[in-house]
Amino acid sequence: MIVVTRLNGAQFGVNPDLLQRVDSAPDTILTLIDGTKYIVRESMSEVIARVNEHRAQLLARAQEIQADPHPAVELVRESSADEDAAPLVDPVPLRPRSR
Repeated sequence: MIVVTRLNGAQFGVNPDLLQRVDSAPDTILTLIDGTKYIVRESMSEVIARVNEHRAQLLARAQEIQADPHPAVELVRESSADEDAAPLVDPVPLRPRSR
């Protein structure tokens, strides 16, 4: 998300992947792919810079993940002396197939 400011001073986030167009006439107008329009205080060049920065951060993070593929958070419980511990969640029974 990029943070932009409405004309009344309220800030909000916009998903830059949903931006279709940025116009400057003289206010900056963000048009989303669904046709929603927002008028913001930032200039067109500021909005474009924020979108570029957001995308650069995504690419940098993707490179970090490729360089160190080990997750920062352990996703599964490791085996320990407590092998007989209860499962993390109760198993869900499967429904029999309809014939």
